[in-house]
This record gives sequence, C-alpha cells and structure tokens, in this order.
Amino acid sequence: MIRARKRGRWHGRISAGLLAAALVGALVSGCSTVRATATWNDPRKPVAAGSAAAGSAAAQASAGTTASATPLAPVYDVSPLLHPSKKYLGVEIPDAPDSIAPAEKFAGWVGGKPNIIGQYLAWGTSFDAAAASHAWSYGAMDFVVWEPWTTTLAQIAAGASDAYVTRFATAVRALNVPIVISFGHEFNGSWYPWGTNDATAAQFVAAWRHVHDLFATAGATNVIWIWDPNDILTNVSLPLKDYYPGDSYVDWVGVTGYWSQGGPNSYAGLYLPTLEEIREFTQKPFIIAETAVEPGSAQSQSLTNLFQAVEQHADILGFVWYDFDVNGDWRVENRPSIMSQFKSELSSGDFGFNVSEVK
Repeated sequence: MIRARKRGRWHGRISAGLLAAALVGALVSGCSTVRATATWNDPRKPVAAGSAAAGSAAAQASAGTTASATPLAPVYDVSPLLHPSKKYLGVEIPDAPDSIAPAEKFAGWVGGKPNIIGQYLAWGTSFDAAAASHAWSYGAMDFVVWEPWTTTLAQIAAGASDAYVTRFATAVRALNVPIVISFGHEFNGSWYPWGTNDATAAQFVAAWRHVHDLFATAGATNVIWIWDPNDILTNVSLPLKDYYPGDSYVDWVGVTGYWSQGGPNSYAGLYLPTLEEIREFTQKPFIIAETAVEPGSAQSQSLTNLFQAVEQHADILGFVWYDFDVNGDWRVENRPSIMSQFKSELSSGDFGFNVSEVK
C-alpha cells in the first residue's frame, strides 16, 4: 500500500525563544504524516470581536494577563457548539487564521464558509489571540493543533511546562471566545516524538489530563478538546483505549485519515475500523480532524465518499480539509473538477453556519 509522508514543513509558528533551538535542532512544526490510508448552563457572549474592548482583551490575552481592575466576563459556554444541528466545514490552509484572506479564498473555491480554521502551534509558542479573534469575527473557531516538540510528555505531566501552559490558558480565558484544541495529535503513530516510539500510553494520558487540569484551574472552560488519533490502519494492534484520557477530559473524538489513490477510499475502509474501536469505550461525537483527497483517478469518488460519510452519520460532526501542497498537492484550488464537485456537495448537504450565532 502506497503511503505519502507529510514531513519537514514549518506549519506552526515558533516563538522567538524557540527559534534558535529550532534552527539548531531542526525543529519541525506541523502534522508530519499524511498517509495514503490516510459548567455553565447559559450561553455566554464574549466581547464583540472588532470592538475596542475586544482589541483590549486580545492584547491582554496575548500577554497572558488581564487588567486587575477589569473583571472577566462570565466564561463563554461552548456546550451548544459541541453537537450543533448542522455540520462543520473546517480548513487548514497556509497563513490562516493570522489572516482571514486565505479562508475567504477557500470559501470562494468551494462555495461555503469554513467555521473551523486550523493552525499548527509549536509547544512554547504563545496563544495567538489576534488570530483567534480574526477567526471568531469571521464566524469560525480557531482550531489549535498543539504540538509538544521541545519537551516530553513525562516532563509535561510532571509540571515542567506549568508556567507556559498557565499563561496560555489564562490568555485563552481572557479572550473568552470558543477555541478548539488538539494536544499531541496522531499519538498512535510513530512519526512524532510524542508518538509510540518515544512515549507510553500512560505518559500521554497523564500529560493530557495535566494540561486540561491547568486550563480548568485558569477558568479556561471556553475550550473544546479534541482527542485525535490517526486512523488505526497503520497500527491495528495498538489499543486506543489505553490512550484515552476519559470522557471528562474530552469533548470530541477527532480522527485523521486521508483519501488516497492506493489506500482505502471508502468510509468502511478508511474510518469505520477506527470509529468502531473507539465506540467500545466512549460515545463522544466524532469529527474528521484532518483529511484531504489525493489527486488522481479516484479523487471524485473519494470526495463523494467523504461527504457521504459525514452526512449519513449523525455522530460525525464534520471535517477539516487540509489545503496544503506538501508531499503531494492536497489543495482544491488547482483542481477545477474537484472545486466544482466540492461546491455541489456542500450545496446539497447540511453544512454551513456561523458559530457565533449558535446558542
């Protein structure tokens, strides 16, 4: 079976303090593998994005502090967003959501606005409140794929990154809009330093719970937490249950799986084995957290199958499209037939809503 690797690219933003180490140690930020198989009871509104108050909150959040004289608004209640009546359309695309322009271009190409905009963020990098504000003002949520490149899961669990995580969580709480976070994605693969070659299931669970607990302590419950394994086709013998932090620590189950020419290009072949295993230990809703269709003769049928998989299963919330040219061109914009088909599939499906309007 052909496998395409998604390695060696600078996806995440790296803080100035990490840049020197990145250059010396060849730090790589971003998802490294595209495989050919590829409570608060009342909704709370944050300060309106784009207002002077919102700009002040974003500035405070970027610094990881809030003005002591200004009390925080009640935390935004994300519960209505956990299982909305319509499907999510997400995108990961270069330079977004630092700029909304790429998301706007994607919306023009596919005929529908994305309401999740993903970015890869290297461990040690500050929360980007401006980017999250941009996404929110567009009607989307910032999806942070948080990658612990520069430390180990054992060190995170032991508290070595507590100051950093607390600053990050405090900034998220100060901005007070819904944020989606995936920590240590594709942990069941061997291609990341937090994966199977370098960390145990117990270390992953301990690190996840510790990070989540620090957010809770900071009051940052305006986060939707995605536990995101790769589809199990690369390692069918690894029990995913051992890596699960527990329902109280997870909001959505994300699955990463790509539609390839040489691998499974059906729902039953690509996603179902993983989802069936996960259903043995949790009923949390699914989202396809990273996917795309490989160019070739099977691309049209694969795209149809992707949309059908989401539309025909109530517990699949939507998908996030990976619009990059990395180890293969996964973008839609240079494939006119796929753009046309994408528009048709979106228009006939139950996609599209402004997340800020969900109550």
